[in-house]
Amino acid sequence: MPGSQRSALGSLMLIAAVVGFSVGAFSYTAGWLSPGRLSSKELVSALAPPGGPALGHRRNHAKGVCFTGTFESNGTAVALSKATVFTAGHYPVLGRFNLATPDPNAADPTVRVRGVGVQISAPDNSVWRMALIDPPVFAVSTPHGFYDLLEASKSKDPEAMKGFVAAHPEFAAFGEWATKAPWTASYAEVTFNSLNAFIFTDAAGTKNAVRWSLRPETQAVPISGADFAKLGPNHLEEDITERVAKSPQRWTLVLTVADPSDPTADPTRAWPPERRTVEAGTLVVQKIEPEVDGPCRDINFDPTILPDGIKVADDPFPAARSAAYARSYDLRTSEANHYPRTAVSAKP
Repeated sequence: MPGSQRSALGSLMLIAAVVGFSVGAFSYTAGWLSPGRLSSKELVSALAPPGGPALGHRRNHAKGVCFTGTFESNGTAVALSKATVFTAGHYPVLGRFNLATPDPNAADPTVRVRGVGVQISAPDNSVWRMALIDPPVFAVSTPHGFYDLLEASKSKDPEAMKGFVAAHPEFAAFGEWATKAPWTASYAEVTFNSLNAFIFTDAAGTKNAVRWSLRPETQAVPISGADFAKLGPNHLEEDITERVAKSPQRWTLVLTVADPSDPTADPTRAWPPERRTVEAGTLVVQKIEPEVDGPCRDINFDPTILPDGIKVADDPFPAARSAAYARSYDLRTSEANHYPRTAVSAKP
């Protein structure tokens, strides 16, 4: 087997064992409106670990912590989009740091992929929701490829992984990141990436395909997986809570503009680093709250909830994720009695 395939196969084993069946951040389904094809019900069921889902919790990214803050727009991005949130000013933010796992009690060092959900609200009642993760590329190029990965991860057939790698060579880049990229010991040190492309439209009607990242103000300090494991099972939440209590934590919102030749429907293919970028403003995290009674508990960070001036591109993942998120939301809200609540929230 070629070296790249050996690396990818090893990465698959790691991800199946460590990340559970979540792999990355994007739950999705394909052809959910077409009889006989993959449905959101089937996809969400496939995300469940062998012992079944954690009732009352998100079916993926089940471990997380809420935050509130502001988006400080500097006005620069109005050159790309007429969305109100890009007009210079401060806008309220609700968000959630999270880990890509179906297990809300998973130890932090057992989950490779970290994510953040963000909701920015504007005075005109427009809302921008987004879900980002830390890999630089996604694991597979199509929704059905993700389902294939879930099935291969669960299979007892020792050849299933090999078959997946052979059928999905695009997985190698994600696998390389998953096995070789350094860890960090804080959410405050993570760069989060949208990976999916969206269409931005300015006031004159000019359209551009855009991806974006949240780049931390805090310098990342690489740490080995072994050293990170020594910090404890819930270090990430403890750390970000302590940091924000001392001072707000900041990330720069960086928009990357595609050239016409850049792929917009394939999140496994990174755009060249020399592409034009625009620093649109700063996400400021001002308060951390445990999820149990926090304001993000019942929010779906559906990436298709967009303000005027931003719309989905030809990438199939956002719409598919929206369907699966809705299914997950319906399930967890119907299971509310299983979700832990504090004594305060349990009072009439």
